[in-house]
Amino acid sequence: MTAIQLLACAGMIAGVFLMLGIRPVEFTDSLFGFFLNPRRSLREELKESSGRKKEGILRREMKEAQAVLQMTGRGSRFSMVCAAALALFCMGGSIAILLGNFFLAPVMAVGFLFLPFWYVKLTANHYKRDVSAELETALSVITTAYLRTEDIVTAVEENTAYLNPPVSRVFQDFLIQIKLVNPDVQEALRIMRERIDNEVFREWCDAVSDCQHDRSLKTTLTPIVAKLSDMRNVNAELEYMIAEPRKEFMLMVVFVIGNIPLMYLLNQDWYDVLMHTALGQCILAVTAAAIFISAGFVVKLTRPIEYRR
Repeated sequence: MTAIQLLACAGMIAGVFLMLGIRPVEFTDSLFGFFLNPRRSLREELKESSGRKKEGILRREMKEAQAVLQMTGRGSRFSMVCAAALALFCMGGSIAILLGNFFLAPVMAVGFLFLPFWYVKLTANHYKRDVSAELETALSVITTAYLRTEDIVTAVEENTAYLNPPVSRVFQDFLIQIKLVNPDVQEALRIMRERIDNEVFREWCDAVSDCQHDRSLKTTLTPIVAKLSDMRNVNAELEYMIAEPRKEFMLMVVFVIGNIPLMYLLNQDWYDVLMHTALGQCILAVTAAAIFISAGFVVKLTRPIEYRR
């Protein structure tokens, strides 16, 4: 009966969207846009800017996920992430209702809501690793060409065809800036250094800019490029260390959730108490809340360590 009611509710919502001609993506953009930029008084804005009032958890997670997507060149996918979050919100609440546990419904709904944003934050590390690997190749070949030609524009032109996105796009825009917009090489280098969030790349751009005044400084470029290789080795070790707490957390979650069907096989009376009494349902809700809160801390505390000069 509950399943039929949920299907009827879903059909009613879908009918409303069709009648009003509203696209789901437009609805999610408006809904999550309200959370990102709520109407606030001047006093509240001053409190937030001064740090006396913290942002809400949902708003903070959404901003961090949006920043990661923009940093990785996937800013247009934020709407899809919000739509997935809303869908998972409904799915989590529906699963709890189908289980007959109304205490668990808000916990599951809110917990599932955060999953897409946490996933985006976790993928940032893999993207940065891929960009760093491609950047190491790009800077190596361009530096070698620059040491030979002493002309950064020629060096970039000779090697752009051998580079892969997104690094290739950055150097192509550099050439377009030089040839069609402004021939000032230093200004183009200044713009290019902000296109990739990598401290070694920014240091390399600064060194190339200095070389425009003193060509003897070109010998500093090779040691800078070598840092990328050292960073790759260090990051590989750090990634292994960071992955261990995540694996242990996932293993513990599997054990906790796996105990429920195991209890059904070992002692059905205990299972009935856990699933069909108010006390047991509250215990499940508290356990689920602990899992989601712990997941948020795991995502936050296992971020990769970045190089800083």
